Amino acid sequence: MSVELNHTIIPAKDKWASTGNGVTLDFSDSTDFHPRHFAFLVSEAEFDAALARIRAGGVKHYANFRRERPGEINHLYGGRGVYFDDPNGHLMELITQPYGPTPEGG
Repeated sequence: MSVELNHTIIPAKDKWASTGNGVTLDFSDSTDFHPRHFAFLVSEAEFDAALARIRAGGVKHYANFRRERPGEINHLYGGRGVYFDDPNGHLMELITQPYGPTPEGG
């Protein structure tokens, strides 16, 4: 059996304002936590649909984790990627290609 991420627990001020898809994301009520980063590998079609929802919802999004290049996406590792904050301040990332062995700048 291969190892796969099954679930993680994420502290949140409002657990109902955040959602997960595919993997179970459990939210615990908390007011004292450090924001975290979560990256999701998605297909090209899923990326297009998600980016359309992000833009339609007026969600601020960025090309990199430093929240630079607002409104843009990146093209790292031969794919596409975008970063955005969830309602509790966690940094979410959608990518269409997994990271390679050599880091690429964003």
